[in-house]
Amino acid sequence: MTAAPVEAVSDVNTTGNPTQITMAYLRDEKTGDITNLNLGELDLTTDEFILDEVDIHIQANLEDDLVKEALKTGVDLRQYSKQVEAELQRIEQASIKDYIKESQNIALLHNQITACDSILERMEGMLSGFQSDLSSISSEIQTLQQQSVSMNVRLKNRQAVRSHLSQLVDELVVPGVMISTILESPVTEQEFLEQLHELNTKINFAKELSFRETLACSDIQDIVDRLKLKAVSKIREFILQKIYSFRKPMTNYQIPQNTLLKYRFFYQFLLANERSIAKEIRDEYVDTMSKIYNSYFKSYSGRLLKVQYEESRNTIFTLGQRGAILSPAELEGPILVPHTAQRGDSRYPYETLFRSQHYALLDNSCREYLFLCDFFMVAGNSALDLFYCIMGKTLSMFLKSMSTYVSDCYDSIAIFLCIHIILRFRAITAKRTIPALDKYWEAVLELLWPRFELILEMNIHSIRNTDPQKLGVLDTRPHYITRRYAEFSSAIVSINQTFPNERTNALLAQLQVEVENFVLKMAAEFPSRRDQLIFLINNYDMLLSVLMERAADDSKEVESFQQLLLARTQEFIEEILSPPFGGMIAFVKEAEALMEKGQLDRLKNEEARITQLVRGFSSTWKQSVESMSQDVMRSFTNFKNGTSIIQGALTQLIQYYHGFHKILNQPTFRSLAVRSELINLHHLMVEVKKHKPNF
Repeated sequence: MTAAPVEAVSDVNTTGNPTQITMAYLRDEKTGDITNLNLGELDLTTDEFILDEVDIHIQANLEDDLVKEALKTGVDLRQYSKQVEAELQRIEQASIKDYIKESQNIALLHNQITACDSILERMEGMLSGFQSDLSSISSEIQTLQQQSVSMNVRLKNRQAVRSHLSQLVDELVVPGVMISTILESPVTEQEFLEQLHELNTKINFAKELSFRETLACSDIQDIVDRLKLKAVSKIREFILQKIYSFRKPMTNYQIPQNTLLKYRFFYQFLLANERSIAKEIRDEYVDTMSKIYNSYFKSYSGRLLKVQYEESRNTIFTLGQRGAILSPAELEGPILVPHTAQRGDSRYPYETLFRSQHYALLDNSCREYLFLCDFFMVAGNSALDLFYCIMGKTLSMFLKSMSTYVSDCYDSIAIFLCIHIILRFRAITAKRTIPALDKYWEAVLELLWPRFELILEMNIHSIRNTDPQKLGVLDTRPHYITRRYAEFSSAIVSINQTFPNERTNALLAQLQVEVENFVLKMAAEFPSRRDQLIFLINNYDMLLSVLMERAADDSKEVESFQQLLLARTQEFIEEILSPPFGGMIAFVKEAEALMEKGQLDRLKNEEARITQLVRGFSSTWKQSVESMSQDVMRSFTNFKNGTSIIQGALTQLIQYYHGFHKILNQPTFRSLAVRSELINLHHLMVEVKKHKPNF
């Protein structure tokens, strides 16, 4: 509601007759409108009046429906205008009467509107006050929010400071329990170990604070230092007592070592706080254990040598049961106890003593290396250096003792077994990831390999330079040198299969060549080819049988001697068939050669020869086979080999006789009457089987 009508109404006298009031209001309204009418600079006589707009209004009025209707009906516009004006006056008078009639209600409405305006004015004042109050409350809320944020930041800062300060205070405070435990409790008590950990933490914290120049550190420094000195003193005394206990005779030093491992933190504490004391303890331990190991292994090695048996020619070329030392059960079995062996009057080969000695070394070295890494907290080269400080004298003593023995040893099998023992022990330490003995294993192998190769080369030269005429009476049986070679070669080949060595294979190949040459030289001493073949077959068979007991069937040595034996056996079969059946064999070979050329007719005139061969075979073959069988069995020492040769000879004989049959069945000889005297081939095979020895 606007203020203008209110002001206009407010000038009217609201007292008196409502009709008068209404009329007065209307007069005021009329006079007000007329007097306030401002025509401005309107000039009705001016020529500048623009008629265009009039035309537009006229055109618009002509479009009105009433105007159109009036124009159509032909009504007089003046009369129509007066009529409209009279109608308007009538309506105006009626409206005035209605207005006067309702004047009382209008006055009442005016009063109500006036009252509403006052009420709204008061409400507007109240709302304005409320708005100003809200503005002040909003500013107060913003202030409170800012204060809350500020207080929250201060709270967080104080909490952070409190946590750091509380931790600092906790780390700085030395409780009475710690003092009493460090001063009074034995070092073996668990409580002492726990308080020592706490003390170590406070010492480290105090060092850190001293670098930051924290003043509070000076308050506890004296107490911490005195507790540290007391703890160091007690720990030093405890560890040294354990180390000195190693020196007692018959002491199992593994027990005090295990005790020290339980308190490995003691050395860590010393290393962090008193390096001089830690070095003293380590040096004392190294010196003590070095002497203990050296004394133990020196005594043990000396007592082992007393139960070693002497080398002989019967043992240095044969393996026997010595190879069992490389089996896992023997290799990692219990070590020998010398005084027990002496009481039982037992004697052992060198490789057995070597295995026992080095397995004891391996076991003790692995345990010692792990102890050093664990207790003294070393690793890598530092651990190896510390290990060699302890075991160096013992390892040097071992190498010196071995060098003395090897320089005068000719038992190549023993040395080769020792080499393979070391190879297996090296694999064991690698599997355990213990590098402590790697250099020692290499030093031992560098000592053993050259000696082994030297002995093999000496054997090669010895066989190469052997004069068969100086070896005494000739005999077709296997020669003792051949037997030694067979035993020796089979031993080396069987050992070398697990860890093959090319240098060893090359030397064995040279030795085999020299032995083959030696056998041929010995065979050449026999006057007859038959005896030569018997000697060769006996030696090759013996070599092969010994090699196949230990070496693989596909080894080079076995294949080589199998080929030699097969060739000499085939030659010997031809040799023993030649005296009784040589004529028939020669005829068969000659006739088969002519048949291939298509010239068999050249033998057409050999009827007398063929007749003699047929009748001679029929009359003498049984006696000849019997005699041949007995002769073969007497010639060969290996009955199995002799049986094989007889079977081969009889099979070859049947093949020749079968060829003889085929030749006489040719058209050239079909007319010969002597063909009827040929022995039936099947009958011959049955009869021949009766002469095969059965063993």
